[in-house]
Amino acid sequence: MADPTRVTRGTVATAVRYTLQVLVERAPGGSTEVRVPPFGVVQCLDGPRHTRGTPPNVVETGPETWLRLACGFTSWAEEVEAGQVRASGVRADLSGLLPLVTDLGLSEGGPRPEG
Repeated sequence: MADPTRVTRGTVATAVRYTLQVLVERAPGGSTEVRVPPFGVVQCLDGPRHTRGTPPNVVETGPETWLRLACGFTSWAEEVEAGQVRASGVRADLSGLLPLVTDLGLSEGGPRPEG
């Protein structure tokens, strides 16, 4: 029997892509590239648009860290300080946009697993 607490790679990929799309909807633009390899890359934030070569504003982190940030389980400052987020450029601070998803039904009164 599969471990019910284990999240599949496909589920992680979908969650990363969804939250990156939410980021783009909240902060449209092309001045900052946000990379969450291997699942997604988006450009966001208003400002000078990047078109060729390495962008001047880049944020890169792994999928687990990105999802913790997007869901509000950790802070931007904590993850940057821990070296889990690499951010370069004057428009590479996403702290004012996070978390992206705040109601996960995990608080008291939310859905409970069956069993």
